[in-house]
Amino acid sequence: MSALKSVKGTYDLLPKDKAVHRHVSETARSVAERFGFNEAVTPIFELSEVFSRTLGETSDVVTKEMFSFETKGGDKITLRPEGTAGICRSFISNGLQQEVPVKHFYYGPMFRYERPQKGRQRQFHQVGIELIGVETPQADVEVIAAGYQFLKELGFADDVTLELNSLGDRESRAAYREKLVAYFSQFEDQLSEDSKNRLKTNPLRILDSKDEGDKVLVKDAPVLGECLNEASQAFYTAVKEGLDLLGVPYVENPRLVRGLDYYCHTAFEFTTTTLGAQGTVLAGGRYDDLIKMMGGPQMPGVGWASGVERLALMMGEGSVDLPRPIVVIPVSGDQQVEAMKLAHQLRCEGYIIDQGYSGNMKKRLNRANKANACAAILMGEDELARGCVTVRDLESGEQSEVSLDDLVTSLAKFK
Repeated sequence: MSALKSVKGTYDLLPKDKAVHRHVSETARSVAERFGFNEAVTPIFELSEVFSRTLGETSDVVTKEMFSFETKGGDKITLRPEGTAGICRSFISNGLQQEVPVKHFYYGPMFRYERPQKGRQRQFHQVGIELIGVETPQADVEVIAAGYQFLKELGFADDVTLELNSLGDRESRAAYREKLVAYFSQFEDQLSEDSKNRLKTNPLRILDSKDEGDKVLVKDAPVLGECLNEASQAFYTAVKEGLDLLGVPYVENPRLVRGLDYYCHTAFEFTTTTLGAQGTVLAGGRYDDLIKMMGGPQMPGVGWASGVERLALMMGEGSVDLPRPIVVIPVSGDQQVEAMKLAHQLRCEGYIIDQGYSGNMKKRLNRANKANACAAILMGEDELARGCVTVRDLESGEQSEVSLDDLVTSLAKFK
């Protein structure tokens, strides 16, 4: 019988790797909380319409990448490919329009059926924030500043570039759409099949095409900035002034767009070259029409999401240490019961305690060193008779006899 394997595109997060992931997610949560965002958890699967309606029936995610299935009851269900739609569905389902502004942080697994590669799997993890109910540029500035602070606290301030653009309001985008259609129609026979379809349904998506032939044509396409009306220009200026005020560095990228109809005004990405070719590690924007598109009230929103796997790759394997235990070692089997009692007592006092389960003291100390233990408590018959144990500092090698009554206090330096 052959050994069972993991599913293609999935992987096991063993303790050393999980420590890095946890550091990324806990840093995001800590920063989010300081900016007033509290954690919300939505289901990992939703009715398929939550994503097909919001991401667009013709989008690559919906047509090629979603894990969808039908339940025994006939419901069409999809494992979530991203976090924003679920947060917005939750906003509607729970009637949160009476509580705006709503500020949510999320962390969890997402699922996309795509070719697995380094830093990109079929099950991956994202952290993100969503600010719903504020239509002024101050919300955009706060959301971007939170993203920058998160990356800064991970140590990436010098490794990322914030790229910024404006998608304008509905009027500005309609004018831009006309320009794009006019431009690409001249070269329709040179476009990829996907982009020929996008020309009729959503020409902005051509600008994100991965096809090399399309990329050549995109270089000379009109830019959105040429079509911004006065109100959109004022909004964009206010966002840039806010970022300047907070000391968040950025570069303007007039080619940065979002192909989905509900995005408007601010679009931004933090990119890096530390993973090889330029890649995005955190991206977001304003989506004032999304909640209405989902059947809720007209409600502005802005947010971002970041891939934990990519950030963990940037940090590097082994960049975060596992917790260092104190190991309780009975000198012989006669002290095993006392060792179990002491280990339990110390765990209840908040100490990280491991136990040597078998073998002589030398073998147990070797295992303690492999576990990167910071200290060992040696329990011998003579010491226990005097109400004491020996505490050995595994860094310095120093050891001393400590009364059991004073042990909790004397171990404080190892906590």
